[in-house]
Amino acid sequence: MFSTLLLATLVAADPTPMPLWGDKIPGPTGSDPANIPTLAAHLAPADKATGTAVVVCPGGGYSGRAVDHEGKQIADWLNARGVHAFILKYRTANESKVKPPIEPGPMLDVQRAVRTVRAKAKDWGVDPKRVGVWGFSAGGHLASTAATHFDAGDAKAADAIDRTSSRPDFAILAYPVISMKEGVTHNGSRNNLIGPKADAKLVEFYSNELHVTKDTPPTFLFHTVEDKAVLLENSKLFEAALKKAGVEGCKLYVEQTGPHGIGLGQKLKEPSKWPAELEAWLKERGLLERK
Repeated sequence: MFSTLLLATLVAADPTPMPLWGDKIPGPTGSDPANIPTLAAHLAPADKATGTAVVVCPGGGYSGRAVDHEGKQIADWLNARGVHAFILKYRTANESKVKPPIEPGPMLDVQRAVRTVRAKAKDWGVDPKRVGVWGFSAGGHLASTAATHFDAGDAKAADAIDRTSSRPDFAILAYPVISMKEGVTHNGSRNNLIGPKADAKLVEFYSNELHVTKDTPPTFLFHTVEDKAVLLENSKLFEAALKKAGVEGCKLYVEQTGPHGIGLGQKLKEPSKWPAELEAWLKERGLLERK
């Protein structure tokens, strides 16, 4: 048996993706082993680690995932600030080789990821009360799904992970798809997730602005006015819902320039200021303090 310290050291040195589920994966999934949902732990250096952890959901329209600039680069950014990052490989239509709709696969995956990080908090040096989600574009929709569709876990479950809460303690949504409603949503994401002829109940269920409550975690949102792929209205709808529900500590930061999918925005002619705004928000919430 590995000691907790040794296990953490090995994971930090080699963030090899680990299977998210056991032998049985609930929901639609492909038969190709390469398409099995996974979670890759990128642990912060021991001398910087704060105990805060984030499940990272790259975007990709629910057809694939932008693993580099919305995954690995995000893990590096978090690690440099003492935050453990867990990159989620959730199910998508193309990679799972499953015809749309692929729901509820992605939602089950992000819920399982949050449960896993919290249930194995001691192994990774994670504070189980400081586990967040960070998603981009369609991954932002998935992160907002985690922030609005969660449960306390099944106390009678045989699996310790299933007994753990799937509620994130905070959420970061970057140019997110929020609504599934026509005229607001990103059609590609909607079609892959719930299908082009989705039932009205599914549209309502995955329009996450309709499911914000007082228990939705504090949320930081980022969007640009120039984003033509995913309209700014998505973030505004979620912000309005957070305010109406009385969720404190939330922020929407909007920049005028910048196309969709800019990641941390460092390659723009004028680098984006949004990462600095996010870092300040994390500090304000005590999430970058060592505990």
